Amino acid sequence: MEQLVERIKRDGKVRPGGILKVDSFLNHRIDPALMYAMACETARLFEGCGINKVLTVEASGIAFAVMVGYVTDCPVVFAKKSRSANISDSVFSAPVHSYTHGNDNNIIVSREYLSPEDRVLLVDDFLAMGEALRGLRSLASQAGATVVGAAVAVEKAFQPGGASLRAEGLRVEALARIASMTDDSIEFCE
Repeated sequence: MEQLVERIKRDGKVRPGGILKVDSFLNHRIDPALMYAMACETARLFEGCGINKVLTVEASGIAFAVMVGYVTDCPVVFAKKSRSANISDSVFSAPVHSYTHGNDNNIIVSREYLSPEDRVLLVDDFLAMGEALRGLRSLASQAGATVVGAAVAVEKAFQPGGASLRAEGLRVEALARIASMTDDSIEFCE
């Protein structure tokens, strides 16, 4: 998606360790017009798939997922990284390793929010190693739901997540695909 690619070129910053900082417009301070355009493109890409639920993981994927839910007229469920007092004991859970944060989380969703009747679109802001999407796919699978695919804002195509998920049969659509990054440049896939 050219609009997102141009915004990354203009405002994205590469940090040590292969971290792309886009928090000035995507996942800390959010540009609603850009997010809406991204959601419209995602809806176009998955048109006709019968999506009736959007699933993401807290926290930085929520804004994109909510906008996708708005455009597709689907409820959005987000997997929590910790159990709070208002979550019942009846949950689906999956382990997820975060390379960005260097920790492991057990993500959870209340069983009442996913069911075998659901046709789920997984949504996240970044795809690098693929662990978050694997965890979300596991939650949907535990519920007996059908995963129609995954939409990500930015894929680091130089890391193995996207290729391995596609090899596993998951349809993955990325709005911007990065071929390589250095401290002073970002190269995008054609």
